[in-house]
Amino acid sequence: MAQNIKDTVLQSERVKLRSIMEEDLPVLYQLIYGNGGEPEWKRWDAPYYPLEPHTLDSYKSHEHARKERLAEEEPDSRLLIEVDGQIIGTVIYYWEHKPSLWLEVGIGIYNPSYWNGGYGTEALTMWVDHLFRMLPIARIGLTTWSKNERMMKVGRKLGMKLEGRMRKCRIYEGEYYDSIRFGVLREEWNKLYHV
Repeated sequence: MAQNIKDTVLQSERVKLRSIMEEDLPVLYQLIYGNGGEPEWKRWDAPYYPLEPHTLDSYKSHEHARKERLAEEEPDSRLLIEVDGQIIGTVIYYWEHKPSLWLEVGIGIYNPSYWNGGYGTEALTMWVDHLFRMLPIARIGLTTWSKNERMMKVGRKLGMKLEGRMRKCRIYEGEYYDSIRFGVLREEWNKLYHV
């Protein structure tokens, strides 16, 4: 049986990215929502947007609908991040503006014990490379906010350029923060990773 384009496995030295299977959904749900609605990861991942409430059943329905929305030729828009067989997070892409092929990526490492270990950099490097191989895009973007120093560091480590800084447009816990936009062009990526 031929592998479905949406059944993906990418492997680096320490990190595996793979398609989300039905049996993964309870584990992923617990990682994302398991801390009584106030998970530590959400304090860094766009905390100015509330975490969308889900039960396990509604989360499963949401995941199934996400896969159904993909066009036949599109790669899966969200993969699991695994380290030593443990699910630690996800990588995603989304279309900022699909007609002009403006694509953005994101990452969530839900288990704080895996922060600052280089796993996010490794996962996003594989993810960006995969998306450039699979899609006819000229650029990939990464948007974060000025309090998320780790995400900005990852963007720079990947070779992304700071493309925009919208000042004081995010309010969190009564303080203003900037929205930060990074991006990398296909030719820049190829020069860095495919010399």
